[in-house]
Amino acid sequence: MKAVFNGQILAEADKDDLIFIEGKWYFPPESVKKEFVEETDTPYTCPWKGKCQFYNVKVDDQVSEDGAFTYPEPVEGAIDKVKKDFAGYFAFWREVEVKE
Repeated sequence: MKAVFNGQILAEADKDDLIFIEGKWYFPPESVKKEFVEETDTPYTCPWKGKCQFYNVKVDDQVSEDGAFTYPEPVEGAIDKVKKDFAGYFAFWREVEVKE
C-alpha cells in the first residue's frame, strides 16, 4: 500500500502491516517519510481513540493541510477495540491518495 501526494510516495508498507480503522488505512510510523510531514496545532480529540496529532503534508509547493494524523497515545480501551496497537500509526486523507 502507498500514500501518495503530488506524485510523491509519502508512505509505503505491506497491506498486512497496516491497520484499517473507520475507513482509513493507518501506516506504521517507520514507513512514513517524515521529511514530507510537519506537526500542526490543530486540536481534535476522538471520543474513543483519544487526542489526535495532525500533520500538514508538503511536497514541493503543494500542501495538504492536516492531510495526515496519528494517535500517539490512544485512550484506555481503544487498542482493545481495534485489536491492534495503532499508537503512532499515520493515517492520510484529504488530497492524499492511499492505494495498493
